Amino acid sequence: MTDTQDNKRVEILSKKELSLTLSRLASQILETVPDSHSLLLLGIPTRGVHLARVLASELEAVTGHQIDQGTLDPTFHRDDLERIGTRMVEATDLPTSLDGRQVVLIDDVIFTGRTVRAALEALQTWGRAKRVMLLVMVDRGHRELPIQPDFCGRKVPTRRTEAIELRLNDIDHEEGVFIRNS
Repeated sequence: MTDTQDNKRVEILSKKELSLTLSRLASQILETVPDSHSLLLLGIPTRGVHLARVLASELEAVTGHQIDQGTLDPTFHRDDLERIGTRMVEATDLPTSLDGRQVVLIDDVIFTGRTVRAALEALQTWGRAKRVMLLVMVDRGHRELPIQPDFCGRKVPTRRTEAIELRLNDIDHEEGVFIRNS
């Protein structure tokens, strides 16, 4: 257990385990999508954007070609802003048309499912993908909507009072997945 800022956190995935999980998730995507050139990774802010970049690098190392990636911010499509509050909106950045693409929405954690519902609604305003899939690093349960990830790094049952943190070197100067009492 690591004590940081007077909050106890427990490591769920170490740096090495996170790396192995990312490799596994990249392999699962490639097993599911017959043509990797049709892939479009869309990260959901905030950590999903960074996770999409890391996964794109993993996929590029295997496929030998660049994987299209972008950002999809569903903030204005949420139905629970009064409960969760607002944050600075990130611009949606789609590097290409959605038409005919195999889109993988990427988020760090799935909880109630409301972020994904909002992302699906936001996605519809940009076009019609051939297929939309969901990848999350951690599924912590407590779903309020019937939404499940297609690709999941780890299932971790949590209490509602706990929080999951994905930490990545590029922004946090450490790597791993942690659970923290909030």
